[in-house]
Amino acid sequence: MIRILYVDDEPDIREIAEMSLSLDPDFEVRTADGGTAALATVADWRPDIVLLDVMMPGMDGPAVLARLRGDPATADLPVAFVTARAQKSDIQNFATLDAVGVIAKPFDPMELAAQVRALLP
Repeated sequence: MIRILYVDDEPDIREIAEMSLSLDPDFEVRTADGGTAALATVADWRPDIVLLDVMMPGMDGPAVLARLRGDPATADLPVAFVTARAQKSDIQNFATLDAVGVIAKPFDPMELAAQVRALLP
């Protein structure tokens, strides 16, 4: 099983992402509603990849990524940003933050699993 953690503060988007990723029989999907919940989930359940919304209240995606990179236990965890800010300059900026990729919102629910597979190591 490939473990995926999808982090987004919008309940509707989390639900759509979870449903679309769960269509792939090889994926085990969990969700978190923000940065704090994501860090707690990663501590208890190590995912193979984290899909991280960029703009969230409290702790945004880049701050979560920085916390993951700062912990030796999660420093090598693949993280991809999911964002409406998918202009070329934004994508280049996210690449400098050590993300494995960017998935643009709104994403196509029928293509999301394939997009995630393409980002897996």
